[in-house]
Amino acid sequence: MEKISELLKRPLVIGIVAFLLGTIFGLVVLGWGVWPVQWVDASAKELREDLREDYLRMAIDSYTINKDINLAKQRLNELGDKAKETLDKIKKDNRSQDAGAIGEFDKILQGQLGPGTGSVSPESQATPLEGTQVSETQEPVAAVTPTEEKAAAGTRSNLTVVLGLLCLLTLVVGGILAYLFLFKGRGLRSSSDAGVTIPRSQRATSVGYEEEAGEAPLHTFNSYYHLGADLYDDSFSIDSVTGEFLGECGVGISETIGVGDPKKVTAFEVWVFDKNDIQTVTKVLMSQHAYNDPVISQRLASKGEVVLAEPGKHLTLETKTLILEARIVNMEYGKGALPENSYFEEFSLELNVYRKPSA
Repeated sequence: MEKISELLKRPLVIGIVAFLLGTIFGLVVLGWGVWPVQWVDASAKELREDLREDYLRMAIDSYTINKDINLAKQRLNELGDKAKETLDKIKKDNRSQDAGAIGEFDKILQGQLGPGTGSVSPESQATPLEGTQVSETQEPVAAVTPTEEKAAAGTRSNLTVVLGLLCLLTLVVGGILAYLFLFKGRGLRSSSDAGVTIPRSQRATSVGYEEEAGEAPLHTFNSYYHLGADLYDDSFSIDSVTGEFLGECGVGISETIGVGDPKKVTAFEVWVFDKNDIQTVTKVLMSQHAYNDPVISQRLASKGEVVLAEPGKHLTLETKTLILEARIVNMEYGKGALPENSYFEEFSLELNVYRKPSA
């Protein structure tokens, strides 16, 4: 769970997860469930090859009984440019079908057999086919009543409107999320107790990396906790001087002790994420009681290196291209029924971020 929480702090990971969820929802739920693809008014030539043969065999059988040439032409037209190919396959594989009827169908296809043979059904009289030559490109016209046509058009129109609104809503939500995670979230805290970014000109000199490297920190962040801030979880965006996103850092509650409200925090975790690294580096600042308790100390060691919290204490977190120098500015233990020095009443931390010289 800790690794998942760390991953979800990264905007890129959130974007990828959102894309995958949106794709699955669009394909499975909308594409296959709500609005599956439906073929409407498809002609016989769109059928699979074996089904085209079955269709033409049934047309030949029908012609054997009613001798309706116009109806036969109409059914041949349904096959379009696939009519001759399908009829040739039937001639090669007769399957004991009436060879004479197949031959007559061949003549109809070639235009050698005109109207006048056999009876003409009322259905064939309504067909638009009048000539003796079958057009291979003519598409069939489905007989649809005005009421059915209006109902179908209304349904398609409603689905189009709903789908359009859903697409628009998706774009709006995606834009808002992108703005919040990629822009507005940079340099802002994620909790209600927002930390302070100190301008470079007002930053105090920090001990450690700055003294060795002789350069000012890229960013300095202040984070403050007080008893009762149960949602305390500060995170800060690390950007270059040109505005390029480099990573994130922050501090939050790692472990509490006792029961009831407000929560009694016995350990904080300080972390730094480098976009050029594959992991988030974390260290745990523990109260004196938690640090001396082997059970708590061992459990929290799985999150990162454990460090005893003391006023003025410095700790360094290093990634591939970033260095985070954290300094405990102030801390006070709470007093109550719990063990002495077991939870914090107040806790403030200064975070100085540097870029490695080689980065």
